[in-house]
Amino acid sequence: MEHYCYFTFSNTYQAIKAEKLLTGEKWRYKMVPVPRRISSSCGTALRCALPDGEEIKVFLQAGGVLVEGSYKDKE
Repeated sequence: MEHYCYFTFSNTYQAIKAEKLLTGEKWRYKMVPVPRRISSSCGTALRCALPDGEEIKVFLQAGGVLVEGSYKDKE
């Protein structure tokens, strides 16, 4: 079972900004619909490997991305 970190954003603009910042960087990530077990609202989340989560969060915040929430989950 894989362990992931999910980041949610307050709006689509922030999700797109996060994706642009991460393009070409060393981390593997995927933009996915927000899992229902995390939130009942619609939206886009960024999913990455759990060990990279904190480093990616710091990178995004330093780049001006407003991360609404971060969640650990497994699939």
